[in-house]
Amino acid sequence: MSNQLEGKKIAFLATDGFEQVELTEPWSAIKDAGANVELVSIESGKIQGVHHEKQGDKFDVDKTLSEVAASDYHGLVLPGGVFNPDALRVNENAVGFVRDFFNQKKPVAAICHGPWLLVEADVVKGRKVTSWPSVSTDLKNAGANWVDEEVVCDNGLVTSRKPDDLDAFCKKAIEEFAEGKHDGQVADCETDAQCADSQATQGSC
Repeated sequence: MSNQLEGKKIAFLATDGFEQVELTEPWSAIKDAGANVELVSIESGKIQGVHHEKQGDKFDVDKTLSEVAASDYHGLVLPGGVFNPDALRVNENAVGFVRDFFNQKKPVAAICHGPWLLVEADVVKGRKVTSWPSVSTDLKNAGANWVDEEVVCDNGLVTSRKPDDLDAFCKKAIEEFAEGKHDGQVADCETDAQCADSQATQGSC
């Protein structure tokens, strides 16, 4: 166990249908790095994990979206799974919670189908990202520069494609959470000039 994230508090946002390993592996890695981790969801109780199409385990929710704010945390993790981000992206509180991390310039890590939430929060314009391939068109349509790479980091936004990428994903997420705020981590550009300035400064971390 390291103390790389000692004093940091990291939120995991998920609901029923999340890909279990995409929560449990980052959870363990980030916790082992010294962070306090909390599972945030739409409702209290337990949420259902999955192993692809098969049912997995149930996990206790620590806080509901109505009980938290992005200001409570130093970073955010968005696991994938098809049903999980699809349900979250139609929930206004979930989308607002994600967007607020970018407004507050805090690091965010999303894997597999998790970047669907980034599209809904309108935070990928001009950013280099990756995801599960079926999400690529949505990301491109939202203005992202989609690439097929193991892990991508753009000003505090860490993205990966699939469970096979988890080692690289966890390592880069921990690095970004340890680094803290990123000046380029903004939710949206108010003017074309701001967008141009933001894009000019964005790149690898």
